[in-house]
Amino acid sequence: MIPTLLAAGASAVPDAPTRLDPLTLFLHADIVVQLVILGLVLASIWVWTIIVSFSLRMRRVGRNSAAFDREFWDADDPAGLIARRRRDNPFARVAGAGIAELDASTEDGVRDREGVRQRVAMAMEGQVATEADALSGRLNFLATTGSVAPFVGLFGTVWGIMNSFFQIGSQQNASLAVVAPGISEALFATAIGLFAAIPAVIAYNRFSHRVNAYEARMQRFADRVHAQIGRELERS
Repeated sequence: MIPTLLAAGASAVPDAPTRLDPLTLFLHADIVVQLVILGLVLASIWVWTIIVSFSLRMRRVGRNSAAFDREFWDADDPAGLIARRRRDNPFARVAGAGIAELDASTEDGVRDREGVRQRVAMAMEGQVATEADALSGRLNFLATTGSVAPFVGLFGTVWGIMNSFFQIGSQQNASLAVVAPGISEALFATAIGLFAAIPAVIAYNRFSHRVNAYEARMQRFADRVHAQIGRELERS
């Protein structure tokens, strides 16, 4: 009798996975769990796309900014250098904002040097904030994924476990051979959620620090440009 019952329990789930095979777990999961897993996999792919592209972008921006910083202070024609480099260089756009405000404020002569200095400083500070916002724009997706992905995976897990209990009721069999496959497929959703969330959280924290550090570099550059403009106003 016992061997017969064991054989019956095994035959009830002939296609159940017998080892940790992600593809098999996905194919045997409920449609809702499959949708959850698919959404989390797509989110993970996008997270890694952002990680790679942002790393390359920050490396390129940092290299170009350092080169512009060196060239700017030795340039005979700062306005021409800014015009050539501002398309792909935040430092050039920051300096360009300050010089544009200086030109606009002194078009009819210098009447209020302190007012000109304040407006130039405000123009460059605003450009620094704009550049920092542009750099960190795509990081919001990392923060959202890091916060939401575990709960989305947990939803898939809860749904899969509930489906397993319905299977117990319909088959009137509570053996592990009936319950384990469904629970394994459900827990796989949580694993995928963590797989998407963990690198997203790490990358968000790391990249946020890099953006803040770069923003501080831009602000120090803007302060030096502002000081130079102040000296030129005093000599005029």
